[in-house]
Amino acid sequence: MAKSMPDFRSFLDENLAVELLRGAVARESITGNEANFVGYLDEQMSARKLAPVWEEFLPGRPNIFGKRAGSGGGQNLLFIGHTDTVHVDGWRELWQGDHREDPFGGAIIDGEIWGRGTGDLKAGICTSLAAIDLLDKAGIKLKGDVSFAFIGDEESGEEGTGISAGIDHLTTSQKFLDAHKPDFAVYVEPTQLQVFPAQMGFFIADISIKGKTAYFGVPEQGIDALKASHQVMQEIWTLSEQMGKAANHDLVGEAFILITKIEGGGYIAVPGDCKLSLICKVLPGQSLDEAVAALEAAIGRGIADTGCSFEISYPAGRDHKFGGSPTDIDRSNPAIDQLSQALDRAMPDRGVINGAPYWSEAPFLIDRLGCPTVYCAPGNIANCHTLEERVSINEYLAGITAFAEFIAHYCGVDE
Repeated sequence: MAKSMPDFRSFLDENLAVELLRGAVARESITGNEANFVGYLDEQMSARKLAPVWEEFLPGRPNIFGKRAGSGGGQNLLFIGHTDTVHVDGWRELWQGDHREDPFGGAIIDGEIWGRGTGDLKAGICTSLAAIDLLDKAGIKLKGDVSFAFIGDEESGEEGTGISAGIDHLTTSQKFLDAHKPDFAVYVEPTQLQVFPAQMGFFIADISIKGKTAYFGVPEQGIDALKASHQVMQEIWTLSEQMGKAANHDLVGEAFILITKIEGGGYIAVPGDCKLSLICKVLPGQSLDEAVAALEAAIGRGIADTGCSFEISYPAGRDHKFGGSPTDIDRSNPAIDQLSQALDRAMPDRGVINGAPYWSEAPFLIDRLGCPTVYCAPGNIANCHTLEERVSINEYLAGITAFAEFIAHYCGVDE
């Protein structure tokens, strides 16, 4: 391998890179409509000689994957990201009469590209594809393979979707597994060009507390489910405090339980039922099964002696039946340092090692394929899923040059 890398920034056509991303944003791909964006990706991957392959994970909903094959003798790298976005309800109303009115218009305002999917995560996808252009312009031939896999059904919010059906299919697809054997993966969730080797786990619980309704004038004939719910919530809050004090992960922080919704009553009568919803954050090294057991024990304590009963469901199973597993890969993996240094050279103060303040689909790659996976891409998670989603153009362009350098270092250059 050459002792030094070329100045990849000198090969970057900034206008073409920006139009690549704006074209991606223009292809609306709210969960369920991934095929609209996959068609665009097919064009872009074909233009880069990545031999794209479509494979449906559900009828009419395709994944797409391809690769730039190396000459051999190098390490294999995978860039992966989801093609679907969340909805745009309220976007046009908020920005009516403004350049940002069209959520798929890719308006450029003050050095940022606006629109649904810019940060989450079409900027990451386009960063990885545009990096190949720089390698080609620099005349670099790789030893290892660079694979690309873009999958659907990651986002929650659309009924009957958002259960990771795309990556679940990909990681069991013989067509993909036969052709792609990554040694390391970058999942292009937005990180502001930080590197996230760890993430929290989570589960969502919906709790239904059952009592007995009765006319308000004879409350002794009823069993107050709303009153019982307050005792249950107190037990849950106590458990949350205990979880926070029990452990702290250096990148992910403390575990907790957040009650997100309570619903009950509404009539001039003793409330006969009450519903609660919550989300629980689980740390790397902790068990989802044990966290669920602790929650159910706390609910049992809260409901004891109230005369009420409860039912509980877990609607957000991902790689685990209850939710999503936490991850924390070996941080001594040289790829992490290589990526971090490339990012810092491309844009000072980037490349910081941190923990993901969200859950995404790395566990499917880590646990099923044994492939160490980090999150890294331009974009700020704080504005994703909002009506102000946008990505910095400077950050996006820096990411392209950093990814090109990282690919060359990791896969090796055939001289």
